[in-house]
Amino acid sequence: MKIYPIETGNFKLDGGAMFGVVPKAIWQRTNPSDAKNRIDMTARSLLIEDGNRLILIDTGLGNKQDDKFFGHYGLWGDFSLDLSLANYGFHRDDITDVFLTHLHFDHVGGAIQWNQDKTFLEPAFKNAVFWTNENHWQWATEPNPREKASFLTDNIQPIEESGQLKFVNINGKKRSKNSELNFGIFYADGHTEKQMIPIIQYKGKTLVFMADLLPTVGHIPLPYVMSYDTRPLLTLSEKELFLNEAANNEYLLFMQHDAHHEICTVQHTEKGVRLKETYTFIEIFNS
Repeated sequence: MKIYPIETGNFKLDGGAMFGVVPKAIWQRTNPSDAKNRIDMTARSLLIEDGNRLILIDTGLGNKQDDKFFGHYGLWGDFSLDLSLANYGFHRDDITDVFLTHLHFDHVGGAIQWNQDKTFLEPAFKNAVFWTNENHWQWATEPNPREKASFLTDNIQPIEESGQLKFVNINGKKRSKNSELNFGIFYADGHTEKQMIPIIQYKGKTLVFMADLLPTVGHIPLPYVMSYDTRPLLTLSEKELFLNEAANNEYLLFMQHDAHHEICTVQHTEKGVRLKETYTFIEIFNS
């Protein structure tokens, strides 16, 4: 098995929305904002080369929406999914599986693209199976008013129509092991219904793709919960459970949305679980 971090692009989101009830005077110490109160964000994916499978975890925002849409999110930097794949010698047509932690636009947007003539939308990975779970799929296709703006029909309907959609079998469990993809999954319901957190054993270490369970290292203290979360008190308890486990077992937490930190570890302190160290992917796995 080989794993590669994939930078799909950077954007910005409102800092107040990202930290909920936490005052700006506190959260800006770790996540400084711009003149519009927006903090730096990224959409970092993970590519797993395992035998004859090439698995991409999440796809970023993509590029099919119009300028008005992207204008809300202050795109910055020059990263792209295609450039990142090419950096490791891959093309999107090589991808065999796209594992979607959940179907919010900043995680699934890159899964769908315009065809060459821009007359219809199609899967951006023509040879891949798209993985989600039935509970979350129903949540996304029949969205509640709070999340409706995050579940874009353009990102979801073409996956179903393609015939490339496949569901992970949950069986009512909080955790499972996907034998086809060869990693574990923790199901978190605070941010959205059945968000899937991949837990990967790699080079003797446990690497966890944190998605929106832990957006940035600035979100480690338990009350630092996003306003985007549909069940914030549940997020708090899920974070407590998982961060304690991460501290006990020295997990490497892969940060999908932290523009300035790729990986972090956490530790127990008198104030609860807190940041221990931050690393680049190369520092951990290519040293």
